[in-house]
Amino acid sequence: MTAAPSRRSLLAGGTAATVATPLLARSAAAAPSGQTVGPRSSDGHGARPVLPGADVAAAEGWRMLRSRKVGVVSNPTGVLRDAGHVVDSMAAHEELRIVGVFGPEHGFRGSAQAGESEPEFKDPRTGLTVYDAYGADGAKMAALFRKAGTDTVVFDIQDVGVRFYTYIWTMYHAMVAARDIGASFVVLDRPNPIGRRTDGPLLKPEFASGVGLKPIVQQHGMTVGELARYFNGELLPREGDGGRVQLEVVRVRGWSPRTTAQQMGLPWVPPSPNVPTPDTATAYAGTGYFEGTNLSEGRGTTLPFQFIGAPFLDHHYSDRLNALRLPGVRFREGYFVPTFSKHQGKTCAGVQLLVTDPVRYRAVPTAVAMLREAMRYDGFAWREDADPKRPFWIDKLSGSSRLREMLDAGRSLEEITGAWRSEVRDFEQTRRQYLLYR
Repeated sequence: MTAAPSRRSLLAGGTAATVATPLLARSAAAAPSGQTVGPRSSDGHGARPVLPGADVAAAEGWRMLRSRKVGVVSNPTGVLRDAGHVVDSMAAHEELRIVGVFGPEHGFRGSAQAGESEPEFKDPRTGLTVYDAYGADGAKMAALFRKAGTDTVVFDIQDVGVRFYTYIWTMYHAMVAARDIGASFVVLDRPNPIGRRTDGPLLKPEFASGVGLKPIVQQHGMTVGELARYFNGELLPREGDGGRVQLEVVRVRGWSPRTTAQQMGLPWVPPSPNVPTPDTATAYAGTGYFEGTNLSEGRGTTLPFQFIGAPFLDHHYSDRLNALRLPGVRFREGYFVPTFSKHQGKTCAGVQLLVTDPVRYRAVPTAVAMLREAMRYDGFAWREDADPKRPFWIDKLSGSSRLREMLDAGRSLEEITGAWRSEVRDFEQTRRQYLLYR
């Protein structure tokens, strides 16, 4: 069996290195200095299964973490192919020293709803201390890591590929904290369930918030491992005194960005209570915008972010949307009664969004078209926020006031989506050097 690479070789050259464990190295040729090594991705239809980075590391008995004081940032999505949790797997190896677990929004075991977390507790299964890291910035995260005695931070959370999904900003803060205390940072990579497409506006720094901290486009088209490399190369050096973290990424094996989540054969664990299926994630990349309105985004139903509606809509909404002939999507006239959240207990008229062709479907322009048609109704309103400088939630979700202002001005779908075209092009150019899967 090929020898495992040294820590120095993993971190040599570039802004990040990818772990080429012996399992990976058997199928990897030598790469030039500063480039990553690993297996070529399949298209998802061959004989090889898709193995997330956690499975790759677990197959080697977590050897890369031996002799380290490990803190794990994870939630219920940090599972192996057999559905066992990575923390449980690590804890079963007596030679590993796991000093703490750090739970993001919804908590480590996933018991909390949106905007909530689990308080610090002792995990009954493993006996490990679980720290509440939701809402923690780099300084608070660093304090938690120091309290636990961490010298290596492991991140394993399933992202859904959208800027306003909070886990990637938990990762960013954890990277800043690891850098500031001199700890290394390991990402157990997972596929992006909505693929490589990039779309949507770039966030402006003055609109930074918990749902969008740094200037990336709305649908970023990267895995969390690739994002970590992007953060390390483009964003961390601008944080405070600058500097990068010692970054390692354990690559996914046998995956291509062309493969949809439905084709991967991996267990889908809801990354949050209102993203129960991969179909939800596909829609959420756009319909998450409806959190910034007084329409229900389907929370409190069995189809969150696929059901969109309000008591003041009617059947004409689906007719008008279907008449637009948007690519890869149809709209079914739908009625629902949310059990919680907006319009709780009231009958809402609206639509069920049905993606008919994931390749042609464009989540962000579709959502913009849905907003434009919803604004025909007198009852429509933007959701207000308590921040006096940025009083509308949609501005935080979209990354600036431009989307709202263009919609209020009655601008066309083509004008609105064209406004971010150059931003997407520039972002794609910059991110290219950080991609791991072709």
